[in-house]
Amino acid sequence: MSEPVPSRRKAALVFIFLVVLIDVLAFGLVIPVLPHLVEEFTGSTAQAALWIGVFGTVFAAIQFLSSPIQGALSDRYGRRPVILLSCLGLGLDFAIMALAPTLWWLLLARVFSGVFSASFTTANAYVADIISPEQRAKSFGLIGAAFGVGFTIGPVLGGWLGEVDLRLPFWFAAGLALLNFCYGLFVLPESLPPEARSRRFDWRATRPWAAIVLIARYPAIIGLAAVVFIANLAHYVYPSVFVLFADVRFGWGPWQVGWVLFLVGVCSVLVNVAVVGRVVRAFGERRALILGLSCGVAGFLVYAFAPVGWIFLLGLPVSALWAIAAPASQALITRQVDKDMQGRIQGALMSLVSVAGIIAPIAFASVFGLFIGERAPVEFPGAPWMLAAALLAAAAGIAWRYAPRAPVRDPIADAG
Repeated sequence: MSEPVPSRRKAALVFIFLVVLIDVLAFGLVIPVLPHLVEEFTGSTAQAALWIGVFGTVFAAIQFLSSPIQGALSDRYGRRPVILLSCLGLGLDFAIMALAPTLWWLLLARVFSGVFSASFTTANAYVADIISPEQRAKSFGLIGAAFGVGFTIGPVLGGWLGEVDLRLPFWFAAGLALLNFCYGLFVLPESLPPEARSRRFDWRATRPWAAIVLIARYPAIIGLAAVVFIANLAHYVYPSVFVLFADVRFGWGPWQVGWVLFLVGVCSVLVNVAVVGRVVRAFGERRALILGLSCGVAGFLVYAFAPVGWIFLLGLPVSALWAIAAPASQALITRQVDKDMQGRIQGALMSLVSVAGIIAPIAFASVFGLFIGERAPVEFPGAPWMLAAALLAAAAGIAWRYAPRAPVRDPIADAG
């Protein structure tokens, strides 16, 4: 059996959990009000929808550019200053969004949000620094739980605050991020000792395309990186089409959709907190990865073919088990990367996720429009879920082929 994680490391892990939770909660707060604020500027719902699409693409593109830079900075100067700067920057950025007098001002603020939100890569590297290889999958599961909690509570709270004033959620989000900065300033220890840091900051490693080159230097993780990319492509089916699909297929309005998203978040939290660690211990990281992806396939097929709403709901706990895959893949990847490269590898992976965020919304929206439009080859609103299921099935096949079948040498443990 592995040794328990020391109390100091547990405290640091708790703080990282809170950093991610508060950051995600802050972003969740503005989800229900940002489109209405854009609509206020444009004066047209159709124009607002177009601009929201532009905002999403720009946000993902900026993350794509920023993630490897933050990862490299954390490898050179340590995780703590990068995480704290991100918290401070997000707080100031949400305040700017609350004060935005024009649409272009709001768009500029979203650009800065994309820059500072890339700190999730540094949070992953921090976990890899302080947690033993045997405990990493469970710890990454806790980070996943923070995402689930934030995106479960955030939109509900943001909608309630937005009823009072459309800009109030932005102020509340700014307060949370700045509180996070103050808390971390006094509590967060550095996880990367000076001797383990990169000797210099290499700008060449921060080029967006350098992510592919960097991953190619580690042949053992190329297949796993492909799994991460494809799985994130599939995940974007939720924000891309769920609201419209629920309306067309089941006649659900905002109230029903809100509660379904709440259930999705609850299921995700339960899986990350109570299931991930047990499954990884019982089956190992490779089998847990394949099992999680397979559950995602099954859940999406239920969504695609559900004739009525209650059958769709039956797919929620099945697809929620997909959450097992992400921490399992992260644990497998970190086992095969040197300590002073963890930040850059996490930044490279986040760049791939950002590319998925640029491509996927257009793909899923186009498929949805094709199969519900007048020229549809067959009326099938569930087509986007079928596409997502096919992507996850492909990811499962790649994982079966390339994921290590047994624990491999861990460079971090060896370095320690």
